[in-house]
Amino acid sequence: MRGVFAGCVTFLALAAFCICVQSRSYAGDLKAGRAKAETCAVCHGIDGLAKIPEAPNLAGQNERYLIEQLSAFQAGIRNNEMMSIVIKDLSQTDIEDLAAYYSAIEITVAKIPGG
Repeated sequence: MRGVFAGCVTFLALAAFCICVQSRSYAGDLKAGRAKAETCAVCHGIDGLAKIPEAPNLAGQNERYLIEQLSAFQAGIRNNEMMSIVIKDLSQTDIEDLAAYYSAIEITVAKIPGG
């Protein structure tokens, strides 16, 4: 019985931790993010839709995901020649602002032609 109780306590603690982590709200500034996105527009578009085949679309992406990926580029965990140049001058606030801006862009999906 003791093992079941310990398992339940561990599960509840883990669940509470996950809820706290997921509920973190980022305080990125949309207006500042849009201004900073001018630099990103060459590849990712000001609308978040990639302008070159090598660049991913950023519009509507999850804010936390964008922060994690930009931080990974900045830390050298992810590597890309162009991103290495652009990311070095961004502060954590810039990253949060960009993530807030691109994640706030609403995207819609239309019916696939011929479908």
